[in-house]
Amino acid sequence: MCLAVPARIIEASGNRGRMELEGNTREVDLSFIDNPQVGDWILVHAGFAIEKLDPAEAAETLRIFEEMRGGADASGEG
Repeated sequence: MCLAVPARIIEASGNRGRMELEGNTREVDLSFIDNPQVGDWILVHAGFAIEKLDPAEAAETLRIFEEMRGGADASGEG
């Protein structure tokens, strides 16, 4: 199974950049997306940005990941 995660671009220079997710930063290849900009939310798989995400979609995906990790109960109250 493959997993892609949402992250935010914090640096961009040509086809290379840095992404941030939960305080962690990593280099990312931006060559597969059009006009990458600092602040864009992207979907990252194996070090490659594979698409841009709407910020609301990224937040919802991260919320689901947190719920799966047990950070929130099914009612959304915890």
